[in-house]
Amino acid sequence: MRRRRRVSPRHLALLALLFAASSAAGWLLAAGHTSDSPPAAAVVHAPPAVKHRVEDPKPSGAAPPPGIDLFGARPVHVRFKKPPRAGVLFDVTTGQVLWARRPLRRLSIASTTKIMTAILVVERTRPREKVHVSKEALHYSGSGVGLLPKKRPVPVEGLLAGMLLPSGNDAAIALAGHLAGSSRRFARLMNERARAMGLGCTRYVSPEGLSDRNHSCAADLAALSRVAIAKRRIARLVRRRQVEIPFPIKSGKLWLGNTNPLLRTRYPGTIGLKTGYTSKAGHCFVAIVRRGSREFGVVLLHSPNTTRQAKKLLDAAFDLRG
Repeated sequence: MRRRRRVSPRHLALLALLFAASSAAGWLLAAGHTSDSPPAAAVVHAPPAVKHRVEDPKPSGAAPPPGIDLFGARPVHVRFKKPPRAGVLFDVTTGQVLWARRPLRRLSIASTTKIMTAILVVERTRPREKVHVSKEALHYSGSGVGLLPKKRPVPVEGLLAGMLLPSGNDAAIALAGHLAGSSRRFARLMNERARAMGLGCTRYVSPEGLSDRNHSCAADLAALSRVAIAKRRIARLVRRRQVEIPFPIKSGKLWLGNTNPLLRTRYPGTIGLKTGYTSKAGHCFVAIVRRGSREFGVVLLHSPNTTRQAKKLLDAAFDLRG
């Protein structure tokens, strides 16, 4: 009969220590536990995380606005060597989108901001109403009418034309001050109206669009343009290449030219709407063209060539049968 070997207390203690260490290591791995300063033997050196390039600006995550159908068939297939960052081609009557590129991507929108400003102006003023030009409007930056009198009241329609055609920042600020007391308060009205319209991409901080913190997306601007072009006071101005407006200046009249490149090049059927530019937003353009019973709109954000790209998309739309 073989005699059993006695295990010394020293060996028992060593075995217990090894068992405890292996159990702790197994628990750490199973639980994925980390601590501020883990034991050296428990550290796992993972490969460095890959930094994905995030394109600025980011998608808004918003749903399409009411009145714009992004989910139907898109019969226009146009490609650009250097496409806009975002854009849509749409049927103004139905809201059906015929072509789109990143339609819900939130971007700076420059002076296309003034479309919302114009909507609020015509909804909250009368055509013969007079405006006292604020100090804020006289200290504007960027494009402007430049002839706003300091002490004499100015007709609302003259400021509306000065804002929409040559994209006068001073006119936009003057109208905002008239309606809300300041540009900041007016921006709150703009955001309230955007929420009421379901414009999920859209956020305003100023009435003129000089700030690059004014954001929207192509789909929201398409919905906004459908509302704007239905306003008679807006529509009768934005279809003109130039207008002559009674104004309290020495000549008694103000001559204003339109920045719309389709009107300038006499593209057939052009009836609106608004251009915009800042260094960050790039060239932005909302165009509406009507021929016979058909009416199409284009929104281009940060486009390398708004005139050429708008014409190419609109030509394709009017070439569709029916």
